[in-house]
Amino acid sequence: MLRLHKTTYMKKIMLSLIAMIVCTIALAQNDYKKGPSFGVHFILNDFKTAADLRGSSLSKVIRDKQWSKISRMSPGMAISYLQGFSDHIDFAATLSGSFVNYPVPNKVSTGQDNLLLEAVATANIKLLPDNFWFNPFLTAGVGASKYKGYYSAILPVGVGIQIKLEQNTFILLNSQYRIPGTENAAYHFYHSLGFAQSFAKKKPAPVPEVIVPVVVDRDGDGVLDVDDKCPDVAGLANLQGCPDRDGDGIADGDDKCPDVAGIAKYQGCPIPDTDGDGINDEQDKCPTVKGLARYQGCPIPDTDGDGVNDEEDKCPTRSGPASNMGCPEIAKEVIEKVSMAAKNVFFATGSYKLLAKSFKSLNDVAEIMKADESLMLDIDGHTDEVGSDESNQTLSENRAGSVREYLISKAVAESRMISTGYGESKPVADNKTAAGRAKNRRTEMTVRNY
Repeated sequence: MLRLHKTTYMKKIMLSLIAMIVCTIALAQNDYKKGPSFGVHFILNDFKTAADLRGSSLSKVIRDKQWSKISRMSPGMAISYLQGFSDHIDFAATLSGSFVNYPVPNKVSTGQDNLLLEAVATANIKLLPDNFWFNPFLTAGVGASKYKGYYSAILPVGVGIQIKLEQNTFILLNSQYRIPGTENAAYHFYHSLGFAQSFAKKKPAPVPEVIVPVVVDRDGDGVLDVDDKCPDVAGLANLQGCPDRDGDGIADGDDKCPDVAGIAKYQGCPIPDTDGDGINDEQDKCPTVKGLARYQGCPIPDTDGDGVNDEEDKCPTRSGPASNMGCPEIAKEVIEKVSMAAKNVFFATGSYKLLAKSFKSLNDVAEIMKADESLMLDIDGHTDEVGSDESNQTLSENRAGSVREYLISKAVAESRMISTGYGESKPVADNKTAAGRAKNRRTEMTVRNY
């Protein structure tokens, strides 16, 4: 949540800075580097908001309006010296003083205000040169503080706005977060409003040079022949007067595909697709073999190399034939042994209680399942049509479940077995005869490995 609020906050700052640039570019003159300047500032120190921020999150401080009111901040004064290193970087040295109840870490507060002195040296990184009237900047540096008998190092970082009143007169609004550099220092916000005056001599306004142009444009494209690389063919100004038929920003003379839009990297041609799979080579991890977009241009993988691709392979890490969905074939004798065991499962009449004579066959099945952990088992219960559909369905489900519970008791993992009751819905013989009904009352077990 904190990251989301920070991201939204940064987006708002960027939009504001863009708006500032648009508003101020029209007022720009020549670039200007700040001369030696002196400033006086009114300051406010805020320890409460910094403490709340460290004990909580930025989003919570904003949501609960936990920032400190101005009336609870500690006022003071500061003086500063500023000097431009370049058009975009100023050096600033500031000495500030205020009477505060400084929360020295791990020390008991007396509740009384004492003088806090802070001296910092910072670099103000400006978005624009000083010839703009409205100029945002970032600031960072180092400093030291003195409070009673405590001396500490601090690291100030922050943002500010410079407003130019005249060529050498500025209003400065600055907000810093002062980070402790030693154990006796405390986190706090430092806000200042003041003005600075430079005593450098004003630069005289440049006298514009009057040039009488000589207009020669043979192809009439608005680009003078002296600057036109294609003076006899109408073209575009951004291509130095040369034409661009496909509109890809590459002049026809330099374009290997002048009638098809492309990119400069491929000399005006589109990004190639060597294998013709619809995925261009820059995005295709297998550029010489046709593939699919979901595999970044590569064919569907076959991890176990059995000829059945992973999307169709029920056992992608174990090789097996396509006839068994890519899984290893189960030995015929195993299938037959399990099927035969199912024919020797018996229940008490009208009940799902297993009879003791079923245990040997079921024990054999349990051993087969434990010997091969890849095997899965489907247990199906069936009844004849004597009785109601509902009672037969319930009986078949319970009988299949009893077999499953018995195998679980013999250490076969329950996740490897599925029991299903089909009631009287799948007869294998005629229910009109006793022999047929006996065949329909059955349990079936089928092994599989997918």
